[in-house]
Amino acid sequence: MSLIFYLFVALMALSVLVFFHELGHFTVARLFGVHIDRFSIGFGKVLARRHCCGTEWAFSAIPLGGYVKMKGQDDSDPLAVSDDPDSYTAKKPWQRILILLAGPGANLVLAFVIYLGIALMGAPLVAARDYIPPVVGKVAPDTPAARAGLKPGDRILAVDGHPVRYWYQISDEIQHAPDPILLDIERHGERLQLKLRTKVVDGLNEFRQKIHRRIIGISPDVTKDTVIHFSPSQALFYAWNETKKASLLIVRGIAKMTTGEVGAENVGGPITIFDVMMKFAQAGFVYLLFIMALISVNLGILNLLPIPALDGGHIMFNLYEMIARKAPSEAVYYRLTVMGWIVLGGIMFLGLYNDINRIWGGSHG
Repeated sequence: MSLIFYLFVALMALSVLVFFHELGHFTVARLFGVHIDRFSIGFGKVLARRHCCGTEWAFSAIPLGGYVKMKGQDDSDPLAVSDDPDSYTAKKPWQRILILLAGPGANLVLAFVIYLGIALMGAPLVAARDYIPPVVGKVAPDTPAARAGLKPGDRILAVDGHPVRYWYQISDEIQHAPDPILLDIERHGERLQLKLRTKVVDGLNEFRQKIHRRIIGISPDVTKDTVIHFSPSQALFYAWNETKKASLLIVRGIAKMTTGEVGAENVGGPITIFDVMMKFAQAGFVYLLFIMALISVNLGILNLLPIPALDGGHIMFNLYEMIARKAPSEAVYYRLTVMGWIVLGGIMFLGLYNDINRIWGGSHG
């Protein structure tokens, strides 16, 4: 199929994520009696609109997000407020906080549901690498595992007495177990115990940072076409664990960028997002769902950053109002909001610059 088709699929997939984010805000705002002027997928010039239930539903020209315009709340004009009982600004701070949390919360719930669907359909290896059964596929020569007598087909039951259910737990336990380690294995129905020393090698973590890690020289019994199947209870565990893991990974990444451990060149922009989504869409529907779940978690967590232009920044303003029992002064609120837009614009520009630099570097490298 053509590149245009996959670009359209990526655009629709991103629009679904934005829709659910804004639907979270919309639903809780309506529950508190806030009037919604406009529900828009995209920014900028409105391309199509329809009025229903007192709200204008719109598609706008720039498909990189969306917004819910509530009565009495306008990020483009921070001082435009309303005291009408059906306005956002007339609501109590705790109500506003719940409205703001509902958008990111909807993205996290959506990610959980997508992960659950992937698990119930059968997860491809890229989506379930951590959930491979702990069965040895290959034993590298001249490694601790080979010297200890581990063989392909052996199922690892425990590492130093800690039971393992999935392959990733083997590596986690090896990193923390004292040397030498004890492996409980099952071979042809017989339970055996092996003692072996680990080997320290250089590697890279998920942030491309150099690390030292301990290995024993084994790999799992999988191929690139392996599909991991889950029972309903296992699927629930998978969905919860993947949502939590993706959230913590983003938080750690932000923290490492803030401290300078990870460089700003790792920030991706819209070109990277669409490129990744198109590649996953080309791989198949389940792969597209997987990247949608990851991006949905990203939208949820990143919108909670305490930048005034984002949900997290507005939450900080409302928390201040709850604690101080008064709203920030108009001057402070306006300046911080403008500063937030500048910071957000800078991040978006950095992401776009990195995108272009990667393309230019890739074509001239």
